[in-house]
Amino acid sequence: MPETLHKETLDQPQPKPGRSWILWMGAATIAIALIILMWPGTERHSATATREVHLPFGAAEQAYAPKLLIENLTMSRAENFLNQEVTTISGRLTNGGGLPLANVEVNLEFSDQFGQNVLRESRSLFLQPAPPLGPGEGRNFEVSFEHIPYTWNVQQPRLTVSGILFTYNK
Repeated sequence: MPETLHKETLDQPQPKPGRSWILWMGAATIAIALIILMWPGTERHSATATREVHLPFGAAEQAYAPKLLIENLTMSRAENFLNQEVTTISGRLTNGGGLPLANVEVNLEFSDQFGQNVLRESRSLFLQPAPPLGPGEGRNFEVSFEHIPYTWNVQQPRLTVSGILFTYNK
């Protein structure tokens, strides 16, 4: 009769009970987090969903816009501390009308060598809180741009008034 060999398994490590629950808890935590993030109806904020707030530009503001004088425009370019090129447009706004103004918004349009717009941005000229700009008064302003398309013709942008905030309700 052949002898049967018995192999002993005393040297082999045995799985320890209780370790797998850590893996299951980790997987469950990840699953719950994904469910919460993906749950329908949760509000998500994206860069395209944010709305910019512009100053009013109704009939009264449009009628008042020609009374505003933008002059002494200068343009400068410099590097900031992050080695990014910053373009700064400076000038003076004079209120030639009879009403005090809280703020003025302008559109700045940068063009390429063919005269096509490569960048259009709206900017308020005065930081808030600023004292009202009274009738006949002028105030210097400065707006800076860090990212202008490389196709820009490096000429001064076109500025047009696109919003006016009077200091009282008209």
